[in-house]
Amino acid sequence: MPTLLNLNGFKFFFYANEHEPMPIHVSKGDQYAKIELATLKVTRNTFKSKNLK
Repeated sequence: MPTLLNLNGFKFFFYANEHEPMPIHVSKGDQYAKIELATLKVTRNTFKSKNLK
């Protein structure tokens, strides 16, 4: 799982063997989101809405 960026406690990473469209994963503590890069559609999210602004 290569890490692309660590920023303000957020970790942005991907899995090399994932399906298309390629998603990006974002985690911070026990919160997590999965976002499709091509459409920016959030396909999984456990972040509180105040943390996404």
